[in-house]
Amino acid sequence: MPGMIFFILTRLAIGFAIGCAAGIAIWRSSFSDMGAGLGSLEHLVIEGLFIYLFASAIGMGYLATALLFDEG
Repeated sequence: MPGMIFFILTRLAIGFAIGCAAGIAIWRSSFSDMGAGLGSLEHLVIEGLFIYLFASAIGMGYLATALLFDEG
């Protein structure tokens, strides 16, 4: 695999993982007592989309920052 593709994929995956952790932490601290329907499919879809929102945004930001400061 060429070096640039490996660089992009690893930085995107690291940023995505950081974003997932941030989304889960914010969801658990802010919306932990949402009441009824905590096990319903709608609640799981909403939680997944919320976590994906943070993961995709932070992943792209991490990649852009890594490309900006790349010395290679």
